[in-house]
Amino acid sequence: MADYINIRGQNIEVVASDPANPTIGQIWYNSTSNTLKGEAFQPTGWSSGNNMNSGRYFLAPAGTQTATLAAGGSTSTPVGPGITGATEEYNGATWASNPTGLNTARFSLGGAGTQTAGLAFGGAVPPITGATEEYDGSTWTNSNALNTARAYVTGIGTQTAGLAFGGDLPGLTGATEEYNGTTWATSPGSLNTQRVYIGGAGIQTAGLAFGGETGPPAFSTATEEYDGTSWATSPGSLNNARRGPGGSGIQTAALAFGGMDPSFTPIAAAESYDGATWTTVNSLVTARWAVGGSGIQTAALAFGGNAPPATGATEEYNAAAPVTKTITAS
Repeated sequence: MADYINIRGQNIEVVASDPANPTIGQIWYNSTSNTLKGEAFQPTGWSSGNNMNSGRYFLAPAGTQTATLAAGGSTSTPVGPGITGATEEYNGATWASNPTGLNTARFSLGGAGTQTAGLAFGGAVPPITGATEEYDGSTWTNSNALNTARAYVTGIGTQTAGLAFGGDLPGLTGATEEYNGTTWATSPGSLNTQRVYIGGAGIQTAGLAFGGETGPPAFSTATEEYDGTSWATSPGSLNNARRGPGGSGIQTAALAFGGMDPSFTPIAAAESYDGATWTTVNSLVTARWAVGGSGIQTAALAFGGNAPPATGATEEYNAAAPVTKTITAS
């Protein structure tokens, strides 16, 4: 076997810790971890990760790409037999099931917050509920319910500053509510377009709503921005009309992915929002709708959904950037 020095004409640097600012193509041996490493360029796109322990859709998502929370949903089509309160946590590599699930098992619920301070609200048991629960990283505790009980509600924000909007009463609604860590208050500003299955991103005072269904079989491309008081329709519409997309990011830097198109076919298409317009980016590996989303625009996570059937597929989205790789024989 040829030595690296005979191939490249130089020795491999031996270091106790990884270089602070390695250049693309640089290779070194880390004597502390006993690993051969190199600096590569990671292109923009989605990569498949380890599946959820329980494939499901219409779940409540929260958290970041490397610390995600997933709760509730349905494991079956039709949804009824598979309604669950199961809770799972993702650490950037694998999913772990928490033996303590939601107090109220349900699907089509909203989610917000982080892995250690999560919020779950609304959904259908059935019947439709406004039940709200807070997660502390271990257990779920009941809190005050939404003022307007609804299914297929979208949630964003944090455990102490959450936002719920849209949904089915039954009957479409644009009602918006703000959570302060204790109670929900109805906002004077409702969505301009009442709809369900909406994608969402952002925080309580700077929210984003996109896509959804405005009534069968009308699927939407509309995008609206919330300023803490009212919703304003953005001039930038999605390139693909879709219901049930996943979302991540903030109001001025968001990502929309997956969903169902007007032909009732799950799609993999993904789009990036800059605060004014949507741009098509790399598609998901697995087309699906009612998919969970977490993270930011440049480091997002897509998980669960209905392909069909219900899936636990997990994918990570990363923007182009240098990345340190461990070199193995394979």
